[in-house]
Amino acid sequence: MDVNSSELIEKIREYALVAEKKSRFEHSVRVAQTAEYMCGLYGVDETKGYVAGLAHDMCKDLPDAEQLALAQEDKEPISDAERNAPSLLHGRAAAVKLRKEFGVTDSEVLEAVARHTLGGTGMCALSKIVYAADKIEPGRPQSTDSYRKKLFGMNLNDMTLAVLEENIAYLLSKGKKPAPESYAFKESLSGEHAGEH
Repeated sequence: MDVNSSELIEKIREYALVAEKKSRFEHSVRVAQTAEYMCGLYGVDETKGYVAGLAHDMCKDLPDAEQLALAQEDKEPISDAERNAPSLLHGRAAAVKLRKEFGVTDSEVLEAVARHTLGGTGMCALSKIVYAADKIEPGRPQSTDSYRKKLFGMNLNDMTLAVLEENIAYLLSKGKKPAPESYAFKESLSGEHAGEH
């Protein structure tokens, strides 16, 4: 189904409204709005940003076993971090559900939903936007207008890298170990940054 279809957006909204707890659904709407705005800033299709943002957490409240079963259908390996914390698979599970049950075939939207939790190497612009929008939507405690304005003044890679580094620091401050994928993502963004003039 075409991601620009208002029918698709309404179907995802209705599903998320029922599948997610109220606070998560409200977060998903803010991520959708933030991603849509950021897509406008960075020259990416705004509707894709809205759709991916709205759908990104649609499987997060499913039981772990169901998230794992869905995620395995994408045929990608399940990492140690994901196996130890199956909730990390909710993005991959949502991408599979979007493809199977909502008929979404857009590879950028599917990648953005699948990879919004840990990040990773070689991500498209939309994936970077949705990754960042999830962490900086206005409902997040640190996300003041001036905080977002500063980030939105940066190019896409620098902005994503700043958000990622903040996320890694936050996890470490809570005694949690960031996943290897997040460090690989940081490395790739730093490398891409070095290539920009």
